[in-house]
Amino acid sequence: MRLRHIPGAEEAIAESPYVVQEPRQYRGRFRDLFGNENPIRIEVGMGKGRFIMEMAQTHPEMNFIGVERYSSVLLRALQKRAELDLPNIFFLCIDAKELPEIFAPGEVERIYLNFSDPWPKDRHAKRRLTSPDFMKVYDQVLAAGGKVEFKTDNQDLFSYSLESIPEAGWKIEASTRDLHHDPMAEGNVMTEYEMKFSALGNPICKLIASR
Repeated sequence: MRLRHIPGAEEAIAESPYVVQEPRQYRGRFRDLFGNENPIRIEVGMGKGRFIMEMAQTHPEMNFIGVERYSSVLLRALQKRAELDLPNIFFLCIDAKELPEIFAPGEVERIYLNFSDPWPKDRHAKRRLTSPDFMKVYDQVLAAGGKVEFKTDNQDLFSYSLESIPEAGWKIEASTRDLHHDPMAEGNVMTEYEMKFSALGNPICKLIASR
């Protein structure tokens, strides 16, 4: 993925009160950061943050952490975040592979994967966020009964995910290839990409996986 770098993005992130600057220091005690015992949900690859910020607004009884590795993308989310009064959301600028170093076993109640990079070439399959390698990562931080929710408009990636997730020892609890015309759409919060692709007439796919 090639992104346009925004000058000053790293500096803005380093100075932002909404970004956890030393997240490893909170491993096993992220609830101290939020000041409550509410469940923690994270979005991996949150992009500009529309989804997770709306989730935080809708569910004040939950704590949310947005994970985004690209500084120029995270900067856009910080600009939106500054306009909102949300005590239950923070951001991390890390790679998803680092999650077990950041969160203790069982510390995360749910993981959202929304419109992840499909990495279409076979040689890049391990980079897909629904690959067996990444499912092992999620397994290390999810609580008992925790779930992974995945949305995409990419039919090939969805087909791959329907196979790769069970191969990793997980079960698919529910799935659809046309979310907006399915009962699974109840309570659905759309991402920027979801709004764009559905406006073009692309059906949205979703699955929920658990161990």
